This record gives sequence, structure tokens and C-alpha cells, in this order.
Amino acid sequence: MRRALIASILLFASPAFAAPAPHMPITSFEQLTKPLPLPYDEQADAKAVVAAAKARAKANHKLLLIDLGGNWCLDCRILAGTMEVPALKTWLARKYEIVEVDVGRFDKNLDIPAHYGITERLKGVPSLLIVEPRTDRLINAGRTAALADARSMSPQGLADWLAGWVR
Repeated sequence: MRRALIASILLFASPAFAAPAPHMPITSFEQLTKPLPLPYDEQADAKAVVAAAKARAKANHKLLLIDLGGNWCLDCRILAGTMEVPALKTWLARKYEIVEVDVGRFDKNLDIPAHYGITERLKGVPSLLIVEPRTDRLINAGRTAALADARSMSPQGLADWLAGWVR
């Protein structure tokens, strides 16, 4: 019942004009390659990495997806593992320029979300900032923490949410 509620919420949390997500060949996170990825470089210069990704996104006419999280977070690692599934990875590479930003224990690199108007404590991780790089506008305002409970969804549900922002 909880999954159905979350699926309903996410259906209405994504724009109706979305591009279709690829079909996910897995139905459970148990099928993800183990160990799950540790996607966040804790030593990276977040401002420089985001600026470079934004420039690539703009040049390649893609959206910028800034994944805020920490390697300690199971939901962050599940999201990263799901995004590595070949069908989704290929689709994402065509639509998004993706950059991972380590936020520590909600005490690091918080100037990145602040740049997009998120000045209060993050509501959870992963928090995804989906940015239109030509205008530097956050297009999923109010929905950045929708995947903070990623493990309660399905791999297809994650793919559908990510596709929901692409025109």
C-alpha cells in the first residue's frame, strides 16, 4: 500500500509532458550489481565540477542533473546503482548531464543548493536538482527530495521520475 501511495504522489509530482522512460529490465533493487556504487567524490571541488557539467549540458542541449547526497546514504547508493543499469544509463546520457555532489552529513557544499534557492536544510538525500542550463533555473523546485526514500520505489518508478522532467 505504501508503494502505491508513493507511486501516486510521484505521478503527480512530475510534469505531464514528460518523455517516456526506458523499460527497466530489473524489477527489484535486489537485482542491482553489488556492491552498490559510492558515487560521491568527497574531495571534489563541487563548484568547479558543477560549473563544468553545466557548460557541457548547455553545449549539448541537455538538462543538468545535480545529485546531492553522501556515500553513507543507502537511498543515494540505490539511485546510483539504478542509474548504472545499461538501459537507463544510455537514456540518461542522452537527456542529462549528471554530476554528483557530496553534501557530507548535511554540512558540506550547501552553497550548491543555495544557489538554486534551497537555503533551508535539505529535506533528505538524495536530493536532485534538475536545472535548465541556459537559464540556470531549477525546474523541479519543491520536488528535489522526492527520491530521498528511493528504496520504497521500484527501479521503473525511479526511471519514470527521472524521465518526468525531460521534454
